[in-house]
Amino acid sequence: MSVQTEQETFTLEEILSAIKPSNRLILWNDEINTFDHVIVCLMKHLQYTEVQAEQIAWKVHNEGKCAVLEGSFTEMEIYRKILKSEGLTVSVE
Repeated sequence: MSVQTEQETFTLEEILSAIKPSNRLILWNDEINTFDHVIVCLMKHLQYTEVQAEQIAWKVHNEGKCAVLEGSFTEMEIYRKILKSEGLTVSVE
């Protein structure tokens, strides 16, 4: 007696969409950058609207940090380097 089972297959797209990004880009408060500079950088490099960028800047100011982007480690590292080159204090968690 033989038992046949059906094999479940997934496309690469299905697998990748099921994987949740686990890395976050963190923007830290510092005493160097102005609100205007932070807002401009968030708009220029992360495509936030002016209102969104201003809200993030206030959150960073009041809470000390804010997650501004989530994705793969490689993607977060690229954005970390870009924002760091602008003088912002950022890290990947």
